Amino acid sequence: MKIAYWIVTGLFALFMAWSGVMNMMVDQGSIDLISTQLGFPQYIIPFLGFGKVLGSIAILVPGFPRIKEWAYAGLFFDLGGATFASIAQFGFHAETSFMFLFIVFHLASYFLYHKVKEQQNVRS
Repeated sequence: MKIAYWIVTGLFALFMAWSGVMNMMVDQGSIDLISTQLGFPQYIIPFLGFGKVLGSIAILVPGFPRIKEWAYAGLFFDLGGATFASIAQFGFHAETSFMFLFIVFHLASYFLYHKVKEQQNVRS
């Protein structure tokens, strides 16, 4: 269970951190997607990136269960909001369904986090 948790969480955190760094740098891909296509103001891009990077770090650092819960919530709102905005703007397309893969990784990481935590509490 612990190995599965670290694999899923590591992959998810890597994607979110990479995406966050690109947002923090306000790269052209972020501008094109978030501002131009979805219509959000450009000043929100580095803010979202900073939140993604902090959330990724928080879910990887052992301990701090309350911060971890907030990080999982924030990352879910980011993914859910991005998916919703994309569907609202363009309708549901094959490219949009790709976002559900990351939501599945998020939910799997969160579920496994609680399973590992539960196993540790039983041993204590």
